[in-house]
Amino acid sequence: QVQPVESGGGLVQTGGSLRLSCAASGSTGSITVMGWYRQAPGQQRELVATISDGGRTNLLDSVKGRFTISRDDAKNTIYLQMNNLKPEDTAVYYCNAGLQIRAPTWDRTSYHWGQGTQVTVSS
Repeated sequence: QVQPVESGGGLVQTGGSLRLSCAASGSTGSITVMGWYRQAPGQQRELVATISDGGRTNLLDSVKGRFTISRDDAKNTIYLQMNNLKPEDTAVYYCNAGLQIRAPTWDRTSYHWGQGTQVTVSS
């Protein structure tokens, strides 16, 4: 099992910056893709950014040029650097981590959510 733990949320003014961190602890397998999702009140959860174990990234169109996702494999940690924040970025941000376990005759990947961290951008 793996338990992602997020940190770094808070309150910031429009145009400000925040850096979120997510550490995936307790792994007994290999961490594969990790990502950030967000959910605003009354809205569905949406993908913000993902990064594979090979470093390939994918970002939501509305955050391209403002957000950067990176990872430190030695620490099983990912980061989301958020610049030029806008009020529409206000949401609870959740970390998701893929855990791959391999055995001689099977291969399984499960996905695990963190508890979330609040990001509020005031206008």
